[in-house]
Amino acid sequence: MKFDISTIDWEKNDGLIPAVIQDVNTLQVLMLGYMNKDSLQQTLRTDKVTFWSRTKKSLWTKGQTSGNFLTPVNMSIDCDNDTLLIQAIPDGPTCHTGAVSCFSGITKTGAGFLGKLFRVIEQRHRERPINSYTSKLFDKGLDRIAQKVGEEAVETVIASKNNSTDLFLNEAADLIFHLLVLVKAKNLNIDMLMDVLEERHK
Repeated sequence: MKFDISTIDWEKNDGLIPAVIQDVNTLQVLMLGYMNKDSLQQTLRTDKVTFWSRTKKSLWTKGQTSGNFLTPVNMSIDCDNDTLLIQAIPDGPTCHTGAVSCFSGITKTGAGFLGKLFRVIEQRHRERPINSYTSKLFDKGLDRIAQKVGEEAVETVIASKNNSTDLFLNEAADLIFHLLVLVKAKNLNIDMLMDVLEERHK
């Protein structure tokens, strides 16, 4: 991958910058490490996240012992040009303890934008703002919401037989949205869905 390392302020912290590693798919924060120019250049060259070990005073490629490498996908520098965010694909558990993340307090896998959308749906359910489509769905009750999910599912199937990609994506998005509304109407949440999917993935 490509990244302009000249955008980084290497002088601020004696040639080191903190690098936050985030799972590109789940958006879960996996770990924090430190990089210098050499480790970042090696990361870009090998497509394996490599840090500078402050204790060993040497380059350290994550996974060189365990085999649980981190493959970088996206990189972004913060507004002060002294901290790097690396979105990566982990080959296995990131933490040396065998946990997915080094941050033990975070147990849930991130749901990305769907998680954000579900928070909005929860807010609509709680506050019931006037003129909100979602509020009106909740007002009509579980049966109507379930019916709407069924209708959207049928429309998605029909659209899948069509040659229009835009039509299919829009119908699929409608289905996902209404399914999330149904989840909330059942007094459940998106984390429960993630738990089931994660368990099946194992």
